[in-house]
Amino acid sequence: MKNTLLLPLVSLLLAGAAGSAGAQQVYRCVSANGGAPEYINNAKDAQNRNCKLLSGGNVTVMQGTVVPKAPARTATPPSGGARADGPEQRARDSDSRAILEAELKKAEARLAEQQKEYNNGEPEKQGIEGRNYQRYLDRVAELKDSIARSQSDIAGLKREISRLPAQN
Repeated sequence: MKNTLLLPLVSLLLAGAAGSAGAQQVYRCVSANGGAPEYINNAKDAQNRNCKLLSGGNVTVMQGTVVPKAPARTATPPSGGARADGPEQRARDSDSRAILEAELKKAEARLAEQQKEYNNGEPEKQGIEGRNYQRYLDRVAELKDSIARSQSDIAGLKREISRLPAQN
């Protein structure tokens, strides 16, 4: 345990001593064809390649990744969501309508329960709310928000049902 804590501390001290003893010089080399710059720390190589000395702090260079080109998109839509003609599509529409109507009934029942509890903005106080009025106000605000969300959900379900073709 002592060795695992001591090792990072020693390496930090050595790195600090090495950095203060003599800062390493970094050179920036740009290729003639305008490619990505290259950073080196060898003074002779830098002189031979006409590189420029960087000054003003530490330099961190991270190797980038090459992003592969995306495949070309096709103009045809996928067949999984395509609309079929005939009895198969009518069966899908019927199933969708049944599911949406069941969800609508649940949402309407939930809304009725929330409105009953909300009691026109004056719900009954529960437990500690008699002594802690802020807690009561917070619950009233939460109830109001949940009623608004439920009304929005109901409106959305009705919109979806109206988009389905009429039943035969």
